[in-house]
Amino acid sequence: MKTEQLREQLLSYLSKHKKEGFKSRQLRRRLEIPNEKEFQMLRDVLHSMVDNGELQWSKKQGYHIAASSNRIHGVLKIEKRGTGSVTTSRGIISIDKQSLGTAFNGDTVEAAVFVSKKEKKGGDFLGEGEVIKVLSRAHIQFGGTLQRSKNFYFVLPDDPTVQRDFYIAPEDLNGAESGDKVLVELLEWDDPFKNPEGKIINTLGAAGDPFVELRSVIQTYRLPTSFPKEVEQAAAAIPARIPDEEMKKRLDLRNTIVMTIDPHDAKDFDDALSIELLEGGSYRIGVHIADVSAYVTEGSIIDQEAFARATSVYLANQVIPMLPEKLSNNICSLVPNQDRLTYSVFMNVTDKGRVRKYEFARSVINSKRRFTYEEVETILDAKKGEFTEELNHLWDAAKILRKKRMKNGSINFDSPEAKFNYDEKGKPVDIFIKKRLKSHQLVEECMLLANQTVATHISTLEKEGETLPFVYRIHDLPDKEKLRTLEEFVRKFGYKLNVSQSSSSKDLQQLLTDIQGTKEENLITEVALRSMAKAVYSAENIGHFGLAFDYYSHFTSPIRRYPDLLVHRLLWDYAKGMGEKRKHTMNNELPAMCKHCSEREKVAADAERDSVKVMQVEYMRQHIGAEFTGIISGVIQYGVFVEINDILVEGLLHVRDLNDDYYVFDEKQYALVGERKGKRLRLGDSITVKVAKVTPERRQIDFVMAETDIKEESKGKKGRRKKN
Repeated sequence: MKTEQLREQLLSYLSKHKKEGFKSRQLRRRLEIPNEKEFQMLRDVLHSMVDNGELQWSKKQGYHIAASSNRIHGVLKIEKRGTGSVTTSRGIISIDKQSLGTAFNGDTVEAAVFVSKKEKKGGDFLGEGEVIKVLSRAHIQFGGTLQRSKNFYFVLPDDPTVQRDFYIAPEDLNGAESGDKVLVELLEWDDPFKNPEGKIINTLGAAGDPFVELRSVIQTYRLPTSFPKEVEQAAAAIPARIPDEEMKKRLDLRNTIVMTIDPHDAKDFDDALSIELLEGGSYRIGVHIADVSAYVTEGSIIDQEAFARATSVYLANQVIPMLPEKLSNNICSLVPNQDRLTYSVFMNVTDKGRVRKYEFARSVINSKRRFTYEEVETILDAKKGEFTEELNHLWDAAKILRKKRMKNGSINFDSPEAKFNYDEKGKPVDIFIKKRLKSHQLVEECMLLANQTVATHISTLEKEGETLPFVYRIHDLPDKEKLRTLEEFVRKFGYKLNVSQSSSSKDLQQLLTDIQGTKEENLITEVALRSMAKAVYSAENIGHFGLAFDYYSHFTSPIRRYPDLLVHRLLWDYAKGMGEKRKHTMNNELPAMCKHCSEREKVAADAERDSVKVMQVEYMRQHIGAEFTGIISGVIQYGVFVEINDILVEGLLHVRDLNDDYYVFDEKQYALVGERKGKRLRLGDSITVKVAKVTPERRQIDFVMAETDIKEESKGKKGRRKKN
């Protein structure tokens, strides 16, 4: 057990017994500390927690949490808008912009609560507070753009959670010049009324260059661009040939028709499919997943690195993998015509979509074909081509599964995704929205079913009152207040939503059906997504609201997601009989592991989003002066945000550039209203704009009203005057 895990266990236990105190030997029994070595660690942690004020100790009472103390240690999280929260062992403290002190996002801090939770309701919310002291820094290096004022240099951070510029003394420039993208290291910041001081330790290149900006994204999110030498060496030492003795242990599926379906540029094929038509119209669907656990052993140096990364990161123009290339693109990847180790789940599915029977097997396959989604789509449409029969059976089964899922209330969030075509230099020359094909749905339904089946299987192993250690993918019910906001939002477009009273997923499902094909579909889908809780990994199952599943996990992508690798190991543990010691260990370790994987998933998503923004900005820089038609996606006091149709590029039309009138912000109507002429720029309105300015280093796009739009407006007014 690690020190931090033990500390969290202690805080959790003592927080549940606030009115009691315990001696160290009592805590050893309560926490089931197995040996003297870990008992000594327990005593060391207790002493440390008393020293830093987390616990109090008295000879009579023993160790206990000081109920009267309003100071508590925790980790600070700062949002992009500048507000923050400190997550502690007792609950969450909200922090406003002015109360962050000298802390950065991720720092471990001491915070004080000054508004109690009695004044604000809600779960584990402790109250409002302020950061008193930074105990340890999460990071001391930050990416940004170096600029020069009249008398000094400063760095504008790329990380939106960093609210202050860094002051740079001339002697700490390290050769960097104004306009460079740089890496700055924090030297000192102990006064919240002054800016942090730093020194330049690396120059990335000229700010605004898309490749420099992408390097800055990688730096901002601290993504590893290479593997440690010892990890690469360990991967290189893994033999590509599968030993004969390993083959004999597995279900041999090498003569079965198994195929992969992936994007055209994919290299890590971690899932394959097979199907068999049974009597009575049922299907036997086989989902075969790369058995990464056969190569990445628990606790190995490759495993430690994979856990630290927790996920592959898919940036706009590159992939930062979770596993070394030899594993991810070679011996684990289910390439065609090669023997590969897999973990298979077979599911007998009726013509009503019910799973009548399932079984798991560690197997070996030899993929007969590597399909792209487009190739499968062509075969499904033409009803001819390689493995037509198998692909049509898979599509028929997928339609049945999808129909059943929708009937049960599963929400179909098909969030649009921007993709790029690049020139020979790697710069974007075209943006398009990824088209959702039948082949995508085919694969999706099979993977959803496999993930659901695995999680449901674990529930069948549990005895009454027993909870087995496992990794679930959970999605909580939506927040009522956010749903009320969503209801009000969609009403502006003429849609109804009645979920604030019932929390039913079917109402949301109906809304998304109603908006399909409309100009506001992308906008409403995005706002609806933001109103939902985020799906996360958890050792405690609460079900998946969005999918309307009671049990759900991630099993199908262990090459790129660490939780899937954990699930493979646990599934095998249960298949061969998990011992009590192993259960105890996993029960202690899984909550922290799930939390880490969820956090890394969010980091990856944010980095991916920023990399797409870099490429979108670069594309628009090539189109300054061009006109585009879009939809007003946001209205604020100083302008309207416009999202361009078909390419998902968003920019700002500033109120200062609206020269035809003086516009006032009407918050209730989500509109800017002209005082003299009464013209309204409302949320959801179609509008034609011209690209006026692009600021790549800030990833900003500025629009002005297009001349065509102004002329149309003028023509409309002339027509109205003539009619009158």
